[in-house]
Amino acid sequence: MTATTNVFLDKQEYGKDKVRLLKVHKDTKIHRVDDLTIRCLLSGPAFTTSYTEASNKRVVATDSIKNTCYILAKSSKVVDTLELFAGELANHFLNTYDWVEGAHVTIIRHRWARMNIDGKPHNHSFWRDGEETRQTDLFVKRGPNGLRTVVALKSAIAGLLVLKTTGSSFEDFVRDEYTTLPETKDRILSTCVDSTWEFHVPAVKTEHFAAHLAQIPFNNIYDSVRDVTCKTFAEDESASVQATLYKMAAQSIQNWKWLDRVSYALPNRHFFAVDLSYFRGTKNLQEHADVYQPLADPSGLITATVARAPGSHARL
Repeated sequence: MTATTNVFLDKQEYGKDKVRLLKVHKDTKIHRVDDLTIRCLLSGPAFTTSYTEASNKRVVATDSIKNTCYILAKSSKVVDTLELFAGELANHFLNTYDWVEGAHVTIIRHRWARMNIDGKPHNHSFWRDGEETRQTDLFVKRGPNGLRTVVALKSAIAGLLVLKTTGSSFEDFVRDEYTTLPETKDRILSTCVDSTWEFHVPAVKTEHFAAHLAQIPFNNIYDSVRDVTCKTFAEDESASVQATLYKMAAQSIQNWKWLDRVSYALPNRHFFAVDLSYFRGTKNLQEHADVYQPLADPSGLITATVARAPGSHARL
């Protein structure tokens, strides 16, 4: 056996991934559903021996972690607010197992839209209206003196597919011997939006942790970031994806004092006008274009993070 005296366990997390859960809210005749995929990971020095000495004395079975997700979902009143439900899960593991130092919870919510039947929203029937998801990622650690420290709290939109048929140009970019792309004053703009926003959450006493998180209007922030994304995309006379992205992110930081940083990843989904001049001189380029060829790959990819200025939290 190879000696291991010159190595050490640098970091670890373990737990249950891809826990599928559907919560049906039946508090009124109009039912609501939350279709979730959950990951719960635990960490701390007490788990070191499970790796280095094959000791399971401190290992909470991943099956138990899975069961905890279902049990807490049954009693929870905040499953429809991903950040708060993630906080309940994380706090449970830290409260229940005093050797757990960190709890890392990721939740994805899958879309279900209410059906309209005979022109009216149906009380209990839904349809999947796209692959867009809402997500949150929370990492909480046990702090000194009974504190809960939120190492990271991020929420996200993923897979929001958008397209507009005008109101986008791309001009005055670098032209050299490698350039074949023509400048354009008007083009189709389409992207699949991935956006992440990071929260500013100070450390708090364990007994105040849930109430402190509950002060943040997470659902309103999610709705607002999504609305700002769509409104800016639709209304901005876009000189570039970069310029439009910056406006989206900056607006959301201005709107919500709890946000530290907003990031976007916007792949540019190309639509090129088909040259039909070979067919009896048919015009379909520039201002005559109305028939396009979608081209998925290769695609441009524009990413950026916009951050709140240092110290500006104190002025909010």
